[in-house]
Amino acid sequence: MANRIMLNQTSYHGAGAIAEIVNEAKAHDYKKAFVCSDPDLIKFQVSTKVTDLLDQAGLSYEIYSNIKANPTIENVQTGVAAFKKSGADYIIAIGGGSSMDTAKAIGIIIANPEFEDVRSLEGVAPTRKPCVPIIAVPTTAGTAAEVTINYVITDVERKRKFVCVDPHDMPIIAVVDPEMMSSMPKGLTASTGMDALTHAIEGYTTKAAWEMTDMFHLKAIEIISKSLRGAVANTPEGREGMALGQYIAGMGFSNVGLGIAHSMAHTLGAVYDTPHGVACAMMLPIVMEYNADCTGEKYREIARAMGVEGVDVMSQEEYRKAAVAAVRKLSEDVGIPSKLEAIKESDLDFLAESAHADACAPGNPKDASVEDLKELFRKIM
Repeated sequence: MANRIMLNQTSYHGAGAIAEIVNEAKAHDYKKAFVCSDPDLIKFQVSTKVTDLLDQAGLSYEIYSNIKANPTIENVQTGVAAFKKSGADYIIAIGGGSSMDTAKAIGIIIANPEFEDVRSLEGVAPTRKPCVPIIAVPTTAGTAAEVTINYVITDVERKRKFVCVDPHDMPIIAVVDPEMMSSMPKGLTASTGMDALTHAIEGYTTKAAWEMTDMFHLKAIEIISKSLRGAVANTPEGREGMALGQYIAGMGFSNVGLGIAHSMAHTLGAVYDTPHGVACAMMLPIVMEYNADCTGEKYREIARAMGVEGVDVMSQEEYRKAAVAAVRKLSEDVGIPSKLEAIKESDLDFLAESAHADACAPGNPKDASVEDLKELFRKIM
């Protein structure tokens, strides 16, 4: 079977890159933007950095901000109704994964109204038309939703998150400007950064990985490992490194999938509203230990990319332990907890069954049973 790579038509990188939004809107002759951004970004005037540019250029727009941190079916459906009323012909998504995932789902449903129930988009939905054109402007360095064909929606009624994988949802333009990320608080910088590292490591070890995606993932691991501590300290170099590193990780994992660290994180987010990056960071070293015997020599390269010295003289057991230890140390250094007190023994069956059914689970290098997943969840109790 042929390997496939899908990326944005265009992406811009570097400080001040948001100025290109106006140029792209004019070049495409767009008439009115539907700006998707969450309430906090509007409150703290992060989104204003973009809308000010639209105002200065005389470009029309309407803001939609009914977006939760874990976006819901209701957020999408009210967004679809608002888009229809707005008269917009393109979307500008400003924010982290929540804003971009909501924008993707809205854009898909506007173009493919037969999926307006939202739930039918789960997995690989048979949509026929590309979504409304999206210009994606990340404000966190983690999800890489601006360059992926994935989005995640929360089904509040059923207490679960579902993953949608759709080549039709790819933003046509990504604008990755580290200055849009400079106002992120330390905790959010740390958690989204660990999400990016989880993308890179799971993408590198997933069953579908191949040479081109390995190239992206190893470089992403290297950049993220060098940059995350600095980003948490809000250094320009750290912010710039994380903006690039998380995007490169997205270039890879979007095309080959992830594993059970993400399956389990999705479940924790749906049941306890655990921030996605925190859940990923807690699960990643535990899952790496579980997967180790199915990863060949890949942990040696992970350890090397994370700056571990002497990996070439280590035994397989040593470099596998070194890779896991490096991940744990980075997570600890940026303040991520290792335990989730909210988990109860009585929840484990539901958690494990939900994670087992998650769309990311089949990509894991080691097939995990429901019982295996229960034991892994116990390790963060």
